[in-house]
Amino acid sequence: MITFRQFASKPESIPAATSWYLADLGEARGKQDLFTKQSPQKLKVLRENAMIESAVSSNRIEGVTVDQARIRTIVFGKSILRDRDEEEVRGYRDALKLIHEQGKNLSVSEETILNLHRLCRGEIWDAGRYKEKDGDIIEKYADGRERVRFKTVPAAKTQASSKELIERWNRCLLEKWVHPLIALAAFNLDFLCIHPFRDGNGRVSRLLLLLQCYHLGYEVGRYISLERLIEQNKERYYETLEQSSEGWHEGKHDPWHYLNFVLYTLKTAYREFEERVGQITSPKGAKAEMVLNAIRAQRGEFRLVDIERACPGVGREWIRVLLADLKKSGEVKCRGKGPAARWVYKGRKGSTLK
Repeated sequence: MITFRQFASKPESIPAATSWYLADLGEARGKQDLFTKQSPQKLKVLRENAMIESAVSSNRIEGVTVDQARIRTIVFGKSILRDRDEEEVRGYRDALKLIHEQGKNLSVSEETILNLHRLCRGEIWDAGRYKEKDGDIIEKYADGRERVRFKTVPAAKTQASSKELIERWNRCLLEKWVHPLIALAAFNLDFLCIHPFRDGNGRVSRLLLLLQCYHLGYEVGRYISLERLIEQNKERYYETLEQSSEGWHEGKHDPWHYLNFVLYTLKTAYREFEERVGQITSPKGAKAEMVLNAIRAQRGEFRLVDIERACPGVGREWIRVLLADLKKSGEVKCRGKGPAARWVYKGRKGSTLK
């Protein structure tokens, strides 16, 4: 709520980079209907893939991982889960399903926030409950050293701070203190600084980001995983979050580092959405396109497991077949054998890599 206090008391001039992001996103939103009127089968493929990537990536950012071979079973199946990690991935799936299906009627409220936490944390004892003890964000180093990365809002003030954040979000949209997308990113920053839960704050923040995007008419998260893009830029995510949280309690922080990161993520999602809609020719070829895009996005050496991580739900053998085909055509080069083999993407014939 501290960032919203800044906007309410003294609206600042918007950095040039932020203005560019807003202009690009306005244009992307204008094209949105055109892309969402494409073949329903094409969009179904994108929605399913986004659901898988979002559930896996958002949890993986927090260190929760599951067996690649079981991802589709966990996300789309109803089988008995094997462990706590699988439970959390399916719980996140349930939260995503709620937002996708009921997002327009799901208000940004204390009840909604607690329910999203309850869903994505599964059967853990404090799911859907604010933290009971103070807990700072601690960074641990390999040599055993630790440092306080950020001092969060004390537990005794958590509920009041969360309520104020929600109230200021609604007032900001009503009174138009800043552009709605800036307000969306500011809410995300303040939520993470409040850190209302013992665990699961990052996951709930990403669910709220998706929900608020829907409320503002930005539907790209339905087809392209925002969580996967954040994971791919995880270092920048943490870096900008730390930069923008410095001095937050005193209201002396610079929010634009993190706000621009959020806008950059949305812009990247729209660019990828436009590309993927044009590339997918049929549901049958969708997985192949996804794998080929992941391979062609590589710079430097990569392993089969890198492509496997970028394409959750795609079997390893299918990836091997496509790599073999690309090797024959000269697009990739391989060094070594088996799981330790290193691959290099050389580019398509007639193209020049930059």
